[in-house]
Amino acid sequence: MMILSRIYRCPQITARYRSLVAVCLLFFCSLSGAQELQILTENWPPVTFGIDTKADGMAVEVVRAIQTKIGNTQPIQVLPFARGYKALLEEPNVLLFTVGRSEEREKLMHLLGPVAISDITLYTRKGNAANLQRQGDAIRKLKVGTYRSSIFADTARKKGFFNLELAVSPLVIANMLMGKRFDLWVEGSVVVPAILKDVGYSFEDVEPVMVLDTLELYLAFSAKTPASTVKLWEEGLRSIKKDGSFARIYRKWLPNEVPPMQVIHTTPTAQP
Repeated sequence: MMILSRIYRCPQITARYRSLVAVCLLFFCSLSGAQELQILTENWPPVTFGIDTKADGMAVEVVRAIQTKIGNTQPIQVLPFARGYKALLEEPNVLLFTVGRSEEREKLMHLLGPVAISDITLYTRKGNAANLQRQGDAIRKLKVGTYRSSIFADTARKKGFFNLELAVSPLVIANMLMGKRFDLWVEGSVVVPAILKDVGYSFEDVEPVMVLDTLELYLAFSAKTPASTVKLWEEGLRSIKKDGSFARIYRKWLPNEVPPMQVIHTTPTAQP
């Protein structure tokens, strides 16, 4: 805008030329702004967590390591997953992490990773699993808690669990399970101990009922994100996996898990 004000004050430039230059400058400025990547994450400890722009967690450290490699300085915003997922589907230049990979999502977004692997598991309160397992197929009629727009809700439905209790975050759902609002909670196994700790319980307070699936977690870019941007991030991810920094970050936060070292990039096939 300072450049525009100087153009308008310059006596050697005609009014028509000033207008033309101003329109061109505004156009290129708008293009530049449009290329800024909006980076979003959620509260899913210990993989991602925080408040507003005070993000932390395993995947946050991974993203920041990539940012250092590629020279990106955009802040990471923490917000409810459903809001971030809506932006991912509807807006250009959005990076949301972490997002579970599925055939449906491969059609809608760029997926880059994996940055974590987890089992999708049904949990109940300690001492209750054997009783639930004895119910056989009738267990699928029971209410299952999970959070909105999550792949855990999608997986539960695919496995025949349609009676879902949805909340804004996994921490709310964990509290509801322990408060006996329902008997089943579907979640990623790698985060369950940290979620329970954050709401005042321990992993010993729950027990698994069954494993529904295995989940790969990715960085997800909106379909209208330029291919060059996603390629740059792919190069950054390859670099931190090659130099050992990814594995160090992974083992710091998830010491009992094996870091996924391959790099996969899927591109959307559906029109955004």
